[in-house]
Amino acid sequence: MKDIQSLRDNRRINIRKVGVKTISYPVTVLDRAQKVQQTVATVNMYVNLPHSFKGTHMSRFVEILNRFHGDFNLQAFHHILQEMKEKLEAEAAHLEIEFPYFLQRECEGDDIGVDRYMCRMHGCLQAFDDLVLEIDVPITPARRQPPDGGLPRSMGHWGQAQVAVRFHHFIWIEELISLVENSLADSSGPPESVESVCRLIGTALSEHSAISWYQVVVENLAHGYSTFASVSEDGSERENRDQEF
Repeated sequence: MKDIQSLRDNRRINIRKVGVKTISYPVTVLDRAQKVQQTVATVNMYVNLPHSFKGTHMSRFVEILNRFHGDFNLQAFHHILQEMKEKLEAEAAHLEIEFPYFLQRECEGDDIGVDRYMCRMHGCLQAFDDLVLEIDVPITPARRQPPDGGLPRSMGHWGQAQVAVRFHHFIWIEELISLVENSLADSSGPPESVESVCRLIGTALSEHSAISWYQVVVENLAHGYSTFASVSEDGSERENRDQEF
């Protein structure tokens, strides 16, 4: 049978994105305390095709993914992208995964609590690799002590910080979560504004040697609407700022 999708196309129209999405797939992520953690990710795979190609067989994406079954981890990211780019003869290959990450914490007494964080990774391979790690970190102000001396009351979730980073070298997911949470730890009450939270988190990220670029979007959950602020910086901006002082 003739492979129609691989035939040459003379219309010279580049297909910017073609692929498959929302594949539910088991993955292994590194866990600083437990070494590894098994979780289930939602996977998107797509490529940029040159104008000379009519298209590609969508089944090839899943075939490539299945070759890494049982060994789909962050180290395999580059190999999957490389195989997508080569096998599909693409200009660029993209791999996106979204997964819940579970972090164990010590609670009062001997109890152990488990917090859930949604994480995303977007890898792109064109002339070189590009990898962005993104984490949603809930913002929960410290508990308030009632004036009558009763049990402290939780403020609940004030909002959320969506933090995306590129990094010079490896950084633990737990480390990035702690960096965000510790930047807000000194606040005894609810944050003053989304702008102030953005600045605090941005300052902490800019001072970390492993991070080459970051973007922070902070959202406050209100009744019937939400407010937000964002900030970003790359390594060149940081160097220029340091030279001014």
